[in-house]
Amino acid sequence: MNVGLFKSFFLGGFECSTHRLRSGKRLDLVHSTRHEQFALSDHRRLRERGIYTVREGLRWHLIEQNPGVYDFSSAEPIIKAARETGTEVIWDFWHYGWPDDIDIFSPEFVTRFTSFALAATEVLATNFEMLFICPVNEISFFSWAGGEAGIFNPFAKNRGNEIKCQLVQASIAAIQAMRQVSRNIQICHIDPMINVIAEKPGPENAAAAQAYHQSQFDAGNMLTGRTAPELGGHEECIDVVGVNYYIHNQWTYPAHAGSMLVPSDARYRHVRDLLAENYAHYQRPIFVAETGIEDETRPAWMRYICNEVYAAIAAGVPIEGICLYPILNHPGWDDDRHCYNGLFDYANDDGNREVDVPLARELARQQELANAVRVDKAKFVDRRETDVSALDWGAHVMEVRTDESRTTRTA
Repeated sequence: MNVGLFKSFFLGGFECSTHRLRSGKRLDLVHSTRHEQFALSDHRRLRERGIYTVREGLRWHLIEQNPGVYDFSSAEPIIKAARETGTEVIWDFWHYGWPDDIDIFSPEFVTRFTSFALAATEVLATNFEMLFICPVNEISFFSWAGGEAGIFNPFAKNRGNEIKCQLVQASIAAIQAMRQVSRNIQICHIDPMINVIAEKPGPENAAAAQAYHQSQFDAGNMLTGRTAPELGGHEECIDVVGVNYYIHNQWTYPAHAGSMLVPSDARYRHVRDLLAENYAHYQRPIFVAETGIEDETRPAWMRYICNEVYAAIAAGVPIEGICLYPILNHPGWDDDRHCYNGLFDYANDDGNREVDVPLARELARQQELANAVRVDKAKFVDRRETDVSALDWGAHVMEVRTDESRTTRTA
């Protein structure tokens, strides 16, 4: 059933990060999951599960290996797969990576990204009537990770706002160029949805925590021209808002080991309320652009997130979809460990992938519930208390893995 913005309410996200690690290794998750090799069978596999809309990424460093020269052969298997299967794609033009010859802090970054985005739009517009494009994925998060915490390339500190302005300027210039090619483009602004509260009482701590909480809207405010109008933003720069939400997206301020809030904590805000807050801020259709967890907690997390989304829909928030991200298990960024976080596992040489049966069963169940709630909001039955103990355990596991990963990146 399709009664919304996308072809299917549940989406599949193909992890496509391409940034360089501190070791110098460049990640390429489209390659390491063999999705580039088996894109057609991957899209067919998702359609068999009722997923007709996916998130995919263009790998800029492969497409522009020489300045101003564009070779889209790396994207052709995915483009062809989407065309042949009728799969709808939300395209990330920038998922953390860029060509090595560009300094992200330089004016050249903006001009080169704009030219790349223009060329990419020209290719995609010849293949698809309607385009969903996220010019730059997770501007706010990357600005923190790459410009403040120094855990992502370029490993800078105290330059987060500088990177944020760069990525916003690049997005705005790219959007203007893309719309010269086609007006049939829906621009998606995708960033994490977070909740931050003060660890200790007191007005100063509360104000600092609230400022951190509100920072999730910084990039969107710049894109729409609500703040930093000198960057050239305007309301037409955002058509759809994607919110990425994981179990570690709520914590106390100041952040430190053990500051993450788990779902059973009385201070943990319900996701439905965070979704309503984002809709109130942007007044745009919303979808959960990334969500998932590792190992056996996957079905429980899906039940929890879906229940929160249905509650938001029943309250009148226009939620257009939930993207299972990643849809494929993949090697860990820093240690190549086998991350069991997808619906499907590694591919064998024939392109076959084992399905995670418990998650697949839960997906089928939630697809039925989603159809019912979207047709008749009165059919929503609140199950917010479900699986909290399992989620608490999953949260602690993810916190440890995240802390270990960040320690490795900054070593």
